[in-house]
Amino acid sequence: MPDWPVIRDIVMQSLTLTFMLVGLLGLIIPIFPGIAIIWLSALVFMIYSTLSGTMTGWDWFLFALITLLGLAGGFVDNIIITAKLRETGTPWRSIGLGLLAGLVSSLFLTPFAALVITPLTLFGVEYLRLRDKRAAFDSAKGWLIGFGWTFLALFAIGGLMIGLWLMWVWL
Repeated sequence: MPDWPVIRDIVMQSLTLTFMLVGLLGLIIPIFPGIAIIWLSALVFMIYSTLSGTMTGWDWFLFALITLLGLAGGFVDNIIITAKLRETGTPWRSIGLGLLAGLVSSLFLTPFAALVITPLTLFGVEYLRLRDKRAAFDSAKGWLIGFGWTFLALFAIGGLMIGLWLMWVWL
């Protein structure tokens, strides 16, 4: 006779890990909320564990760490790109127009379109403002470098969140 509670736990753990990995891999798409999906997966697992009566103090501690990392990931997403653009002297107005163009293109075209349209918009806006191709190119390049660093930071944060969840499940 099958042990239904064990099977139910394995299914829940498998689903949680699957959603977490989707969140982690989805970080390559600019507007995909991968960190939020990882955290929501942990939240659903925490609710399941609480209702099952298996949450321990250690589990709550790990969930709190996952939550703090999720919050940090939400801030990192915007801070790195903006800081990189500000290093190039790009004004807030140009940054806002580039991000708006990326968001709109992601909604109406494909999320990957933002990877092309955002830096192109930054280049265009900065070229119109400065009439200097080199400075405009530096702004676009700054966004691309910032996006790359943001992706790496978020991937590391997401990987750490998943690692903490695995500790929670296995310990």
